[in-house]
Amino acid sequence: MRLSRIWVFIIMAALPLLAVGQRLPGGVTPDHYDVTFTPDLAKASFAGEETIQVKILNRTSTVTLNSIEIEIQEASITQGETTQPAQMTFAPEQEQVKLDVPAALEAGPASIHIKFTGTLNDKLRGFYLAKTRLRNYAVTQFEATDARRAFPSFDEPALKATFAITLIIDRADTAISNGHIMADVSGPGADKHTVKFSTTPKMSTYLVAMAVGDFECSESRADNVPIRVCGTTDKKPLQAAALRYAGEILKYYNQYYGTPYPFGKLDIVGAPDFEAGAMENTAAIFYRESLLFIDDKNSSVESHQAVFEVLAHEMAHQWFGDLVTMKWWDNIWLNEGFATWMALKPSQALHPEWNATLDAVKETDQALTLDALTNTHPIRAKAETPDEINELFDPISYQKGASVLRMVEAYVSPEVFRRGVNSYLRKFAYSNASSEDFWTAIMIASGGRPVDKIMPGFVEQPGEPLVKVQAACITPPQQPASKPKKGKRARRPIQAHPKTEITLSQERFFGDGKQDTSGKLWTIPVCIKSGDNKPFCQLLSEKRQVVPMVGCAPWVFTNANAVGYYRTQYDPELLRKLTDATRDLSTAERISLVQDESALVKSGSDKVGSLLDLISALSSDQENSVVDSYVPALELINNYLVTPSDREAFHAWIRVTFRPMMAKVMWKPMAGESDDTKELRAALAKILGLLGEDPDAVRESTKLARQYLQDPQSVDATLARVVLRVAARYGDSQLLDDYLAALKRMDQPEQFYNVGGALSDFRGDPLVERVLQVAVSEETRSQDAPFAIAAVLGNPDNQNFAWPWVKAHWPDVEKKVTMSSGAAIVAAARYACDAGTRDDVQKFFAEHKVASSERVLKQATENIDACINLRNRQQNSLASWLEQHPANGIAGNR
Repeated sequence: MRLSRIWVFIIMAALPLLAVGQRLPGGVTPDHYDVTFTPDLAKASFAGEETIQVKILNRTSTVTLNSIEIEIQEASITQGETTQPAQMTFAPEQEQVKLDVPAALEAGPASIHIKFTGTLNDKLRGFYLAKTRLRNYAVTQFEATDARRAFPSFDEPALKATFAITLIIDRADTAISNGHIMADVSGPGADKHTVKFSTTPKMSTYLVAMAVGDFECSESRADNVPIRVCGTTDKKPLQAAALRYAGEILKYYNQYYGTPYPFGKLDIVGAPDFEAGAMENTAAIFYRESLLFIDDKNSSVESHQAVFEVLAHEMAHQWFGDLVTMKWWDNIWLNEGFATWMALKPSQALHPEWNATLDAVKETDQALTLDALTNTHPIRAKAETPDEINELFDPISYQKGASVLRMVEAYVSPEVFRRGVNSYLRKFAYSNASSEDFWTAIMIASGGRPVDKIMPGFVEQPGEPLVKVQAACITPPQQPASKPKKGKRARRPIQAHPKTEITLSQERFFGDGKQDTSGKLWTIPVCIKSGDNKPFCQLLSEKRQVVPMVGCAPWVFTNANAVGYYRTQYDPELLRKLTDATRDLSTAERISLVQDESALVKSGSDKVGSLLDLISALSSDQENSVVDSYVPALELINNYLVTPSDREAFHAWIRVTFRPMMAKVMWKPMAGESDDTKELRAALAKILGLLGEDPDAVRESTKLARQYLQDPQSVDATLARVVLRVAARYGDSQLLDDYLAALKRMDQPEQFYNVGGALSDFRGDPLVERVLQVAVSEETRSQDAPFAIAAVLGNPDNQNFAWPWVKAHWPDVEKKVTMSSGAAIVAAARYACDAGTRDDVQKFFAEHKVASSERVLKQATENIDACINLRNRQQNSLASWLEQHPANGIAGNR
């Protein structure tokens, strides 16, 4: 599953509304489900009937299934020639139903027959109702524990079975499921038709999929596999890019894995209301429309890349997750970490212009940022209840899992890693696996390299290592010439060769500067680069190790290719040398250096001036990924460290530093320019407009934003999102009116979210209140509303007004909360930076519980404390640095 990035780029856990539940008692395993559903879209309800073929492992008179929010009319169990009616005992708090029969069932095959009804809910989970302005649809979202809301089932990932789905639907509608359509016949009645789908391969319940409505599809084939991209009728003109990309990705994966796509056909469906980014249902991937449907000729670089890479993520799941599934949810990273790691491979291979390998460095930083909190969790963590299970859908399982895989891949070599992956897939196809199963396969493929020593520390321990680096040039004394012995020549003086001693030490890194007292260590592949020397890797498994290197190194960099999952702290002199030698580092290495230094500044370990020196050294680097790497640091400084007395000095430094680069790329795109240049222009517009308060940038952005509102295709799509934000930040009530009016006209998802995503940038209490009122109104869809509220709350300029407003209007806000989105609002509180708001947030959410947000709330308050400490540590340092680097002096140097 790919998590949504709409409205605000907050990657949140998928957290359900009910937080209790237990594992099934065992003793019965399913083999096959025959299930028929009859949805009523007008009444938002459905009827169902199922027969489950099972194996009874031990003599029993009770069978327990998962079931919640379903009414069961009748149930029976058949074994041999005997059918017994079952007495039902419901346990809603455990999300289970017990079926008891009078005579005990013997070990062996049996079948369970159940008739039931349910509601097509409005919470975007289970079998739910999706809406457009014109009509209703029925869609499913079952991960992690919501298949039980659609049909009584053995709703655990290891209890795989085959499924034969039948849907009885309105005559004018069509249906999509995991299998292909085997039969489509009229009836029952004149206004219905019955669609029967082929039996699926063995799979877990959370991967079952159904969609009902007037979907229209575009079709193609790749490696003889039929592919369809489907959506509501108005989205058919926007399906071409996704269809093309899906074919490219499938061919790439067939070649990479050596195991051909295993499920016969592939449907990719955009649902009108869908909370997650996308969901990897077997052979029927379901999507949020904005991440699937784009104008192939007029959409932004970011949108094209997002469509490709989310497709690549979900299609990777067809092998990682669908074909081979984790045994239990504590190993969800075997799904999500693998798919996140894998998704960037076809992107880099087939579209190198997007620089996916640099996105991998950004993903690692996202994981390290969360993992630096005390309230993080191991990749593999305890997960028994639906609450605990769904809390694991976060950047630790996704980005950290992927980053650790990249690190080990680099250590053993990509080709060896690939052989291990493919061996793992072949061995556990249509079955379930654990972390140990995976790293054993890699270890065997590598000929016994200690992968089993590296992986457990990163998978089973919370947190991340901080590798501290010192380097010293050692020149041994020259050995003098020896006196000649009788009958022998004198020994000439022995020339001593200098060497560099690199001292590495490790400890756990905390983002708030807290000292590690646990004494826990990792086995870390540290890859070292220096000058003209060939990079080499050294396993750091002790608290402190000394690594010798021939020659006196002019500088030392200890994360070659930026593939390590750790923060690095260089001693001040070594950092100065690296700052002077950034041109000798690769783009990925420069990015990781900036990210590490930003983290060290936030923790108080380094001074903010060293970070600004590094940014200054890189300020003429015209690679967008490098510029993008330090934008978060500049935002942090602007939002939390700049005081009224030095605000203009900081803004002047921004303007003088970045205007020259903007003058080179210019505001108007040139014919034939690269995608990187387009994205660089947008990044510079953001820096100058939002952080530098540059009058020219504000004026140009406002002009282009107004132009976009009238004709979206008249403005470069890659620049549009930023100029809309800049214009909004300085906009008035009339401009807000124009944005809201334009929202009603925008018929393409990208255009709609470009405008809608900028609403949170309007400032001033009256405008902020209007934006919040729109967010909780009927005109804002439930899939979007909580993220819109979170975006406003997460804007430091607006928080003093937005937080009291959210509290005062909590009943209206709560109505908009769906499956997981309430936690996004809790998480947005982390952008506060004062003790009063921190205490108020804790008090409010203690009294107004948001389901499954306990860890998220702890993380938010920890971030607030870290911000308070950051101000105390770094504000004076920033003021001193700005005094020493006046903007006019910088201008003169240029």
